Amino acid sequence: MVALALGQMRRRPAAFTGLAVALLLAMATLTLFGSLFAADATTPADVRGAVSGPGPTVIAGAFGEISVLVAFFVVVNALGSALRQQHQELALLRTVAATPRQARRLVRGQVVATTLLMAPPGWVVGVAGARRFLAELQRLGMAAPGVRVPSAPVPMLVALAAVLAVGLTASAVAARRISRVAPAAALAASSTEHGRTGAPRLLAGIGVLAGGILLLRLAASRPAEQADKAGQAALLASLVLLIGVALTGPFAARLLTAALGAPLRALAPGAGWLADANLRGYARRLSSVVVPVALLVGLSGTMLIMTSTAEHAASPTANGVSSASDVWLRQAELALLACFAAVSTLNTLVAVTAERRREFALLRLVGATRPQLMRMLTAEAMLTAAVGVLLGSAVAGAASAAFSTAMTGSPVPSVPVAACWFIVAGAALLTVPGILATGLRAVHGPAAELVGRGRD
Repeated sequence: MVALALGQMRRRPAAFTGLAVALLLAMATLTLFGSLFAADATTPADVRGAVSGPGPTVIAGAFGEISVLVAFFVVVNALGSALRQQHQELALLRTVAATPRQARRLVRGQVVATTLLMAPPGWVVGVAGARRFLAELQRLGMAAPGVRVPSAPVPMLVALAAVLAVGLTASAVAARRISRVAPAAALAASSTEHGRTGAPRLLAGIGVLAGGILLLRLAASRPAEQADKAGQAALLASLVLLIGVALTGPFAARLLTAALGAPLRALAPGAGWLADANLRGYARRLSSVVVPVALLVGLSGTMLIMTSTAEHAASPTANGVSSASDVWLRQAELALLACFAAVSTLNTLVAVTAERRREFALLRLVGATRPQLMRMLTAEAMLTAAVGVLLGSAVAGAASAAFSTAMTGSPVPSVPVAACWFIVAGAALLTVPGILATGLRAVHGPAAELVGRGRD
């Protein structure tokens, strides 16, 4: 199984590129914050006390909490994309007598191999990032000049263990569907999609959304002098809500597509009708693309609106929240979260569009031309971006309203309109060109040969 796992990776390097990048970012993030914890822990108390304030440990904890959760979210999403691209191969292995245990072992081998491959560069990036982050904290007076990032390997080993644990857990969940069904059914499922969202997944999504609402209430009930805690609760609530959106994604995406598809069909009767039918008929595929877009818009929008609300709050306690140091921390966190979300978005877009080569080839065999397919993809990309932006905006609006209630007593936050439009434009620029560039490559080549090769 080890040789087979490595062979699959060599045969499909593009399928594992997104997973490798996600694992690299997760490893670097954990190493970064682990190194900051180690730097504070190994510094004598008298040196740490040279600067009054929370110190690197508290800052790293508050800063890294959401970043690490988002990193793991991106890893799970990337792993799902990698497995979807080899669903047919795994199904074929089941038909030639591979057991469910062997299929799961194959997936685990791929995750372990990719994680070990990405560990060294992730450690290097993480340690370099920790030193740079600590230097900025010292420049801003939030860390003592004598604090240094140690060269001990403990943070690196902890990061490796944590990423491996998350990857193996996610692989067990992702491989469960292909390993639990009968071989013939697995092969049939590799080329079709269930029309409904499963009841367990839908119930889990509803439960997670309920948890997000409770976190919103917690954030809104914080007093104004606890603005930092309110902000962390609101940001965590936005992430939990986005996880709920991911679980209920097929259902939510189908509803929004039905609402937005009508004007699209009216504007482009041919391509718009086909794009609308494709997106509604393959709700799971649409959900896998929409969720990273919603993640990008939701987290970035929440951070921007909360920062703007804190800066414009009438309460005197807002001075600490809107200080230069705090603004820098929020900007750095926003940049890191946006990086994770952008990687997840691009990886999913490329993977999902590339695996539709056989579908495009079949359409060409029944008379569709390449320009017609590109017009259909353009309509799909615009509708996908719109659905993702709407879901992300709803999450950002709810989270920032809770934070605004805690800060000002009003649920109406201060919205930086220009910056928010920049986020929307960025999401659209990632989504539409990403789908079209991958689609342009996918529609080329002899149609009959592509149909015969399947997903190769």
